[in-house]
Amino acid sequence: MQQQESQIYGIRALIEALKAGKTIDKVFLQKGLQGGLFRELMPLLQEAQVPVQYVPVEKLNRLTKKNHQGVVANLSPVDYHNFEDLVISVTESGATPLFLVLDHLSDVRNFGAIIRTAECTGVSGIIIPKRGSVSITADTVKTSAGAVFRVPICKVENLVDAVYYLQGSGIRVVAATEKTSQLLYAEDFTVPTAIVMGAEDVGVSPAVLKVVDSKAKLPMVGDISSLNVSVACAVFLYEALKQRL
Repeated sequence: MQQQESQIYGIRALIEALKAGKTIDKVFLQKGLQGGLFRELMPLLQEAQVPVQYVPVEKLNRLTKKNHQGVVANLSPVDYHNFEDLVISVTESGATPLFLVLDHLSDVRNFGAIIRTAECTGVSGIIIPKRGSVSITADTVKTSAGAVFRVPICKVENLVDAVYYLQGSGIRVVAATEKTSQLLYAEDFTVPTAIVMGAEDVGVSPAVLKVVDSKAKLPMVGDISSLNVSVACAVFLYEALKQRL
């Protein structure tokens, strides 16, 4: 049973989708759900490493009017890439890597705009956390102007571990943050680089800021102290592209 292209409801439908290798962004499960099909579903979700949120039935009823059987899942319109495999592939390709790490972004339209800019500036791949972060929706696809199908996107369990892996692969990690005196124009983006952009409301998380190689900010002369994250990201990416041309 399927309500729309991006949503699956019903335990059996989700089981079959997982067995067919479909990419599931997130699953909402009714609290206290039990039974044989539920016991069959859980190992499949764990094997696929799908984020699961346990919610009251009222939440599920708001997501769909159909007979959801305690399960509603969001189906991703794209297949996510394996993070480590992508890093290895890019570093071995001979190209100078330029990765983008999005630290718990929440707005799907900002995400789409960033993906569009990333495609235009030659970003090697985008890295987002599996939990507590934006997913790819129809609005993301539309705002990206289709770029979401052209830029590799990875989901990782832990962004700090991802930063360590990038650094271990010879990639310098730069965080975009106002918590520094250094402007982005002082950064050397001609070397293998990953740029970290923070969430719309709180910026880059303290845990990630502790482990990056460098921090850089945009010059601001107006009364408003920050830019929309997709705009700020575009400035950083085009500075990197300018240095590489």
